[in-house]
Amino acid sequence: MNLANIKSPGVYINEVSAFGNAVVPVATAVPAFVGYTPQASYEGKSYANVPQKITSLSQFKAIYCYPDKDKQYNPEYYLVKEKSLPEKGDYMQIGADYYSIVPDPNTIYYLYNSIKLFYENGGGDAYIVSVGSYGAPSGKPMTPGDQIINPNVQLNDLMGGLALLKNEEEPTMYICPEATLLPVADNGTLMQDMLLQNAEMGTAISIFDIIGGRNPDPIMYTNDIETFRNNTGTNGLKFGTAYYPFIGTTIMQNSDIDYTNLFGGDTKQLEALLNPADAPNPNVAAILGNLDKLTVSQNQAALINSSKTYGLMIKHILSDANMLPPSGALAGVITTTDNEVGPWQAPANTSIVGAARLPIKLSSSQQEGLNVDAVSGKSINAIRFFNGLGILIWGARTLDGNSLDWRYLPVRRTMTFLEQSCKLAAHAYVFEPNDVNTWKGVIAMISSFLNGVWKEGGLQGASAADAFQVQCGLGSTMTPEDLLEGFMRVTVKVAIVHPAEFIVLTFEQQMAKS
Repeated sequence: MNLANIKSPGVYINEVSAFGNAVVPVATAVPAFVGYTPQASYEGKSYANVPQKITSLSQFKAIYCYPDKDKQYNPEYYLVKEKSLPEKGDYMQIGADYYSIVPDPNTIYYLYNSIKLFYENGGGDAYIVSVGSYGAPSGKPMTPGDQIINPNVQLNDLMGGLALLKNEEEPTMYICPEATLLPVADNGTLMQDMLLQNAEMGTAISIFDIIGGRNPDPIMYTNDIETFRNNTGTNGLKFGTAYYPFIGTTIMQNSDIDYTNLFGGDTKQLEALLNPADAPNPNVAAILGNLDKLTVSQNQAALINSSKTYGLMIKHILSDANMLPPSGALAGVITTTDNEVGPWQAPANTSIVGAARLPIKLSSSQQEGLNVDAVSGKSINAIRFFNGLGILIWGARTLDGNSLDWRYLPVRRTMTFLEQSCKLAAHAYVFEPNDVNTWKGVIAMISSFLNGVWKEGGLQGASAADAFQVQCGLGSTMTPEDLLEGFMRVTVKVAIVHPAEFIVLTFEQQMAKS
């Protein structure tokens, strides 16, 4: 209360604040997914190319899925007859012939299943940027053994969706599951743009998947790793992290794949395999000849009961459709880890819910070339299988593997958490008098926040003084010129906890003692 404003006699109350402002911790695990969805509208309003926050899978389905369809994602597959045993890709034998099982690349998308994988692993709040709906199928299979490139997935679409996130400071992770469906050069352009935007905003990291991780060659898989490293550039590497390989999941179930997903819905091609002239199956012929009399699910059950070949066919296709990039799962794992401990806990040495198999089982010696690269320093985190433990995330590095400051993902994420929390809290002091009272208030506010983080285990040190230091004042962080120019400089030093990546046990024999 300004006493100069009191003009009449009376009793006046002057309330004095006893406590300073507090730092409210920002959310640390809010992924932003950019990609293609079945649709993007709700109650007549379009959500295409709009960053929309969701809090659950049901909310995602309400906005981005068709309300009157049970199957939201319909990949199309073909069986391509081979002259001999295929050397690459999945295949099955029917009679004496081999058939490669390959998709129509125009029908392969990853975002829908990645969102389901995110929530299956503990996901919470997330942003969705739908850059379009699914494009038309090509009506033909891809070449067996090739990498999947979906012409309907366009670089300009994904970069446009990414640019929309420049106005959103809440997301802490950028994920483009369908980036691996781009040509290699376009994929590299997108990744570099993501890292530049991360570095510019300082609020989020990017989680990358690697082209080739879906169906890696057991010997030449290192070529895919080298290609990835050559295409990520050199800027903003501390804001990026990558995981390899893809994971075989259980997201899609038997009810998600049926005869409508085969041969573009042409049942004549299917009947030629299930009811050949040299081994006729009258039951299959009767079912396929009367499909309109029963529902799809009823026809599906009848075909499985009537033909072992068909059941095996569906099993192979389901396995291929369930091979997904791991970025969506990692976003869920990071959310769970943050909720249970904090961003300083490495999202590693933990399992992935829904992961059932890996396309390649990396050994410790094979992982060495991924984890540490002397030339580029671009570390890649492995997803590995361990006997008795199952499939585990086995790495917690950023792409800036040669940096002592930023090589570890939890260090980068913890620092971002501290920076953004303090930044938002400091807004309360904008235009306040730049004097000792304000300086003391800022120091007390940030110190109290860091003390709480230290007590939770986010900072290392035997005492709070060892864990952090906060300075603000004339002669220590500011000069008289800074005051004249309106600058209030605050210096914060923190001792971030680093993960124990390499544990060395030393054993030595000693003489027996009585």
